Amino acid sequence: MSAKSAINKAVFTPHDEKMLAAVQVKRRTKKKIPFLATGGQGDYMTFICLSVTNKKPSHVSITKVKQFPGSSSFAKRSMWTIDQLRQVNGCDPNKDCPEFDLAFDNAFDQWVAGSAGEKCTFIQILHHTCQRYSSQSKPEFVNCQSKLLGGNSILHSAADSVTSAVQKASQALNERGERLSRAEEKTGEMKNSAEQFSVTAHKVTHTHTHTHTHTRHISDHYKGLGNFSSPHELNRSNVGPTIGIRYNIAKT
Repeated sequence: MSAKSAINKAVFTPHDEKMLAAVQVKRRTKKKIPFLATGGQGDYMTFICLSVTNKKPSHVSITKVKQFPGSSSFAKRSMWTIDQLRQVNGCDPNKDCPEFDLAFDNAFDQWVAGSAGEKCTFIQILHHTCQRYSSQSKPEFVNCQSKLLGGNSILHSAADSVTSAVQKASQALNERGERLSRAEEKTGEMKNSAEQFSVTAHKVTHTHTHTHTHTRHISDHYKGLGNFSSPHELNRSNVGPTIGIRYNIAKT
C-alpha cells in the first residue's frame, strides 16, 4: 500500500472523509526547532492533504500530516478549512518546479514537493476543488502555469478520457448490435430456405415413390403375360381382347 493510500485509510476514512490529493513536502526554510513536542528529532515525513467530507453539505479541509521515523502511523498536525486559504503561490509561471507557498489566515508556509509533477497535480486538484467548494471569496492563485488552472488540467483531461472511453464503448455496442441484427436476419433467411428445401425434397421423394410403385405394377403385369402358352389360355384370362388379338397376330 502506498503512503497516500495509507494516510487516507488511517487519517480520513475513520472520520467519514475522503482524501482528494496529497503531496509529500519539505520546508524550504527549516524552523529552528531541535526537538519536536513528542521528544523525537525533526527528521520526519510531511504531507499536505486535501480532503472532503462524505456527508452533505460537504466540508473541505487542508491538513498537515506527519509520519515519524520508525512508525507506520500518521498524525494530524495542523488543519485549515478551504475558506481559510488566501493564496497559493506556484513560484514560477513559466516552467515546472517543485516549490510552492500556501498562505492562510493565520499561517504561511513555503514548501518544496518531492517532484515538480507531484506539486503540479496537487495544485490542479486544489484549484478545481476551490472553484467547486469555496463558499466565500476564492483564494488567489499566483505564479502558476496556465495549464494548472485552465481547461488542460489533469481533471479535465481525465474527464475527457472517460467521456471518450464511454463514447467508444457505446459505438462498439452499437456496432455489435448491428452485427447481431444482421446475423439474426441471415439466420431467418437460412431457416426459410431450409424449410422450402425440406418441402421440395418431400414432394420429390413422394413423386419418385409413386412413380416407382406404378412402374413395378406394370412390370409385374407384363411379366404375367409370359405364362400363357396358347391363344385359348390368353382368352380365358381377364387380360382383355386387345392383348389376345396382339397375341394371335404374333403367332401368325
